[in-house]
Parts: sequence; structure tokens; C-alpha cells
Amino acid sequence: MQRARRRADRLGTIDGGRPKLPAKRGAIASLSDLFQSGRAQLKDHPLVRLGPGLITGVADDDPSGIATYSQAGAQFGTGMLWTMPVAFPLMAAIQSMCGRIGRVTGRGLAANIKAEFPPIVLKGVVILLLIANTINIGADVAAMGEVGELVTGRDAHAMAVVFVVTTLLLQVFVPYHRYVFFLKWLTLSLLAYAGVLFTVHVPWGQVLRDTVWPRMPFTADSAAVVVGVFGTTISPYLFFWQASEEVEDMLGQGRAGLASDPSAATKELRRIQWDTWSGMFYSDITAYFIILATAVTLHVAGITNIETAAQAASALRPLAGNFAFGLFAIGIVGVGLIGVPVLAGSSAYALSEAMGWNEGLEKEARDARAFYGVIAFSVIAGLLIQYSPVSPMKALFWSAVINGVVAVPLMAVIILLASKRSVMGPYVSGRVTVLLGWIATVVMGLAAVLMFVLR
Repeated sequence: MQRARRRADRLGTIDGGRPKLPAKRGAIASLSDLFQSGRAQLKDHPLVRLGPGLITGVADDDPSGIATYSQAGAQFGTGMLWTMPVAFPLMAAIQSMCGRIGRVTGRGLAANIKAEFPPIVLKGVVILLLIANTINIGADVAAMGEVGELVTGRDAHAMAVVFVVTTLLLQVFVPYHRYVFFLKWLTLSLLAYAGVLFTVHVPWGQVLRDTVWPRMPFTADSAAVVVGVFGTTISPYLFFWQASEEVEDMLGQGRAGLASDPSAATKELRRIQWDTWSGMFYSDITAYFIILATAVTLHVAGITNIETAAQAASALRPLAGNFAFGLFAIGIVGVGLIGVPVLAGSSAYALSEAMGWNEGLEKEARDARAFYGVIAFSVIAGLLIQYSPVSPMKALFWSAVINGVVAVPLMAVIILLASKRSVMGPYVSGRVTVLLGWIATVVMGLAAVLMFVLR
């Protein structure tokens, strides 16, 4: 009898006959529990929790931004590297307030401004935002088309149309929870700019000195570049986008704003802080790498005037080789595929919230026609700018002027909203964040004044 039982244990049967099903079910249950536990741990992993903040940060380094950073490096070499460590905490503070406002109130930035400020404030901001965003889209689409021509040999205008159609189809027909997954993968394209540095010689001692201590002549040209760098780094369209994406994520989870559903407040506010500061750091360090890459290649070679991101990529080819050119080109197209939807999306969110229309990338086109109509109009109008007699650089200048005019009062409004207990309840922004926000507002105000004085 004992021998039969031992044999049954080896064979996985009961008394050498019927299989031991309960033991098998137990093993399957254990595997299922292990799988569920792994999924839960992965879901809570810090990298998986990156979302609106990361995408917003990467969108900040759009092709027109790349052109600005490339010009800074080409014209002044490593002397402009200090701007990035200064800009980082300022941009992160403002963006974290935007994300916090969206998640706490359950409404986008425009909807909160509409509820708390006179109508003239919202109307002025939204109109100027739409104009600036459309011009920026035009510059980004043109840069992507030019890079497409450099890589494929196809006509730049035709390539621009391909990119526009691609972004529109994705934004209109792919639900937000899937589309955002695509955008997260595209953020890896920024690593291309770090890769460029491995192909060239970098004087790291000088780089470190110029990072912590400004070393440049104070002239009208240098001041204009500093203004351009800060104006590109802290942009109004990013404010609207991040607040609205927090709302999209919240609704996707079937939750309400923290003001009315505080059960997840601690976890969500920590996530927003981590997501935003990580995303802004990724954006900032990438801009730093772009300035550095063009400083140690173009500036050293005497090329000091860069007007477009595509021109920067093209100029790199004879100096640093095809690999560096390819990395730079991949970065331009990758961030363009993020930047254009973010620009168009922020316009659509702002106008839809101001008008009370149905809005949201999670909604189907038939349920939010006006919202998607604004996206389509913005992108197509941006594409048509290429065919206008206005030069891309002049259009970008006026876009920077408009952004500078909008940014300062809008940042003040954001700080007031984030500090207002009637809006935020117990979840008002902390003193350090508010202080950094006011410093950022003053810096942008000075930049806007200098921009007009130096013209």
C-alpha cells in the first residue's frame, strides 16, 4: 500500500489512478497570483507612472525649439549651457502647478480660468494662444518636411503633408489611452541627441565651467538668444496641455477631481510631482545636449547662424558624419510627431473649454466634432503657412512675441489658481513651488521686455 502511494505521488495521481486535480489547480492559481502581483508591481513602477509630465516635457523640445537651441550653441558655443540649469526648476514648478490644477479640480486650465476670472482674460489668452500655436505648428511641420527631404530625397512639401496626415489620423481615430502609449515610445527619440555627443570630441572641463558660470559677452545678440531660449523652454501651450491630460487620465480611470474624491490624493499628487519634474528634467537635459552638440561641432567650425532644425542636422553631416546627422534627424522627426499634436491639442482644449464644447482625445470624433475640428484646422493652417510669402523665421519670431505676451499674465493666473483654497481646497501648491513660479514669471517678464527693447 505504501509503495502504491509513493508511486502515485511520483505520477501525480491518487492511488495510481485518477490525476491529482486539486494540486494542479493550486499550481495554476499560484501562477495566476504571481502574474497579477507582477502586473501590480509593474503598474506602480516609477517609469510606468510617467505620463502627461513626460510627454509635455518632450513636446517642449519640438523642431522650432531645436532650432533655437541649435542657434544658441552655434553662435555662442558652450557659453549658453548655463541657461538650462536655471530654466529647469522654473519650468518644472509652473508645469507641476498646471498638472495639480487639472487633477484636483477635474477641469482643464481654460475651464478654471473661465470660472475664476473675468471673460476678457480667457478670451485674450485663448485667441493669442491659437495664433501662436498655429504658427509654431507651421514651423514644426516645415522642419519635419525638410528633414524628410534630406533623408529620403522626396520633396519637402510632400513629406510635410505625409507627417500632417499621419498626426491627424492618429489624433482623431486612435483613443487617447492608446495614442498616449504611442507618444511615450516616441519620447525615446530625444536620446538621439545624447548619442550625437559620442561621435564628437567634447572638452568636458570647459563644459562644466560654462554650465555653472555664465561666460558670454553681454550684447544685444546674446541677450536675444537668452530670451529665445527661455521663451522656447517655458511656453503657454504646455500649460494647457498638461492640465488637460491630467483630466484625461483621471476620466480614463473613472475617477473625479481630488477636491471631490480625495481618497487617492496623496498617491496622485506624488505621481504628478514625480512625473512633471522627471519630464521637465528629460526635456531640459536634452536641450542641454542640443546646445552642447552644436557648440562642439558647428561653433568650432565657424558656423554661427542656424535658422532651422533641418539646417542644423545638415550642417552636422560633414563635421560629425552620417551617423550624427541621422541621430539629429531622427530626433527632429520624433519630437515633431509629439510636438505638433500637443500644439494642436492644447489649442483644441483651450477653445473647447472656453466655449463649453465637448472635448477630449478619449472621445470619438462624432462626440466632439468641434474639438477635433479645431485640431484639424490648426494642423492644416500650419501646413499652409509653408505656402505663404511669410518666411518661417519671421513667423517664428512673431510666434515668440505672442508667446512672450501671453506667458507672463498666464503664469500669474496659474499661480493664483494653484494657491487659491476656494479652487484647490487643501491641495494648494507648496510655498517653494509658488516661489519658483513667481521667479519664473519675473524672468519671463524681463525676457519679454528685452525682446521688444532689442528689436
